[in-house]
Amino acid sequence: MKKIIFYSMILLSIPFIWLGCKKSNYPGGVVSKYFPLYDLRNLYKGSEVTLNEDNMFGANSVTGVVISDHSGKNLPAGLLVIQDKRRLNLIRGISISIGADASKYVPGDSVAVSVSGAVLKRVDGILQITGVDGSAVSKIASNVVIPAYRVGSSFILAKPNDYESTLVTIVKAGFDPVAKPTDTYLGDKIINDGFDNFTLHTEPAATFANNTGLNFNANYFGIVFNTQDKDGNLKPHLRIRTLKDVIALSSTPDIASIIISGYMADAEGGDGNYEYMQFLATRNIDFAVTPFSVVVTNNAGASSPTGIFPTKGWATGADALASPAGLVSRTYKFNLTSGTVAKGEFFYVGGSTKLINGANSTSIAASKWIRSKNYTTATPANAPAGNGDGFGLYTSGLFANSGNASGFAVFEGTTVDVNSVPIDVIFIGAGGSLYSAPSVGYKIANTDFYDKIDPISLTVQPFYRSGTNTLSFNYQLPADQGFWNKLGGVYNPTLGKWVKARTQNDLDLSKSSPLSAIESYHLRQTLDGSGVVLRTDTIYQTRLK
Repeated sequence: MKKIIFYSMILLSIPFIWLGCKKSNYPGGVVSKYFPLYDLRNLYKGSEVTLNEDNMFGANSVTGVVISDHSGKNLPAGLLVIQDKRRLNLIRGISISIGADASKYVPGDSVAVSVSGAVLKRVDGILQITGVDGSAVSKIASNVVIPAYRVGSSFILAKPNDYESTLVTIVKAGFDPVAKPTDTYLGDKIINDGFDNFTLHTEPAATFANNTGLNFNANYFGIVFNTQDKDGNLKPHLRIRTLKDVIALSSTPDIASIIISGYMADAEGGDGNYEYMQFLATRNIDFAVTPFSVVVTNNAGASSPTGIFPTKGWATGADALASPAGLVSRTYKFNLTSGTVAKGEFFYVGGSTKLINGANSTSIAASKWIRSKNYTTATPANAPAGNGDGFGLYTSGLFANSGNASGFAVFEGTTVDVNSVPIDVIFIGAGGSLYSAPSVGYKIANTDFYDKIDPISLTVQPFYRSGTNTLSFNYQLPADQGFWNKLGGVYNPTLGKWVKARTQNDLDLSKSSPLSAIESYHLRQTLDGSGVVLRTDTIYQTRLK
């Protein structure tokens, strides 16, 4: 009995022994002396924090790779800026105020900093570790590789605290308005990367402040810093460190005369002769004088040629002169050779019915149709009227409705061959035999989704699914529902680029939907089962700036 009582007391005492142990990030293990920067930033809740082993869970230091370079004199003086991704593989940075010693360190230096007793607070809008002497910094290594961290400007604007004191790359950015030959870097300049407008800041003392020759289109490597407005809201901006942080991409705009703004790929009911595409003109066009063409690709499993890659690119057609019933061509072409369209005007290409959502739906024949034809007809037998203009066979459906990828592209002129490059292109889905390295596939244009040359590595990637060209829109289910794919975005013809990338806004059209449903902004309401409005969304329409 005494033994039972003795062992019971031992078992009861174990939890108290554990509770008396020192606080640890790793129960049962050795506490790291390095506190992740992700956790460090989360300690700050709006008022200054004195750092110690208690609130850092046993740690007393931070470590990271240096990203600051004071040689260009464009960073806040005295700040050593480091970043790490020790927590959740998320990059986070911090600025450490150490005075003149900050200039001793260069990008790629790995350092450890003792911060016990230091104070975490915002100074001039920047979250900083203050009260640290230069002697608290120990250099561990040099020439650590810092991978490019591509971030769209809209993401930084949405979460400025997350990106503060990190080295980011804002890609394919141009000045808005376009920089004049005499303009310099000095002050606050607005750049746009297709996600949003963002401020590029250059200090008067910067070594490059008075340099001219600002690039039309470039990548900007720089550190994100914040200021605060009168209400305490963070306002981010980017500071390049030296001119080596600017990688020129182009010196002149590549302006697309026509951009893609929407499509009906799966009407309510059957699709035959009811599919169509919507475009937006960025300038006045007389198609009799300046012809264009539109090519649709359908890579469904039954599409001819089957089971192989498109060796002729967009000009693949069906690689056959006649088609058995139900055969679908890999590509089908419409020539745009008559009619006119004004800058900022929508126009259409597709089936001859000119109905908004399949059989017995609203006629949109009064809108601007540049090319329409019954692509389903097989008569006359020797030269089917439904064949494409140059290639492509009559078909019951231009687009796939699920599975393998489909899409379409706009070309200048009516001659499209294996070497032709479109001026705008979109894809829906990613499956099928689309790209075979290094030179077989569907060529892309420089758009909001695609780059003929990777802007970071500068590697040539001219096809869909090559390199980073993997983005696509989605198929919408259920099939035969009558979804109109309204592509919201903003294109600036002066800059020759998308200043707001396109997004897919799927509208469930009815048979009585008016033309305005696909040509204007409107509100979409989400209702519950009893008709109560749960949410109201603004559905944007592609437009010009």
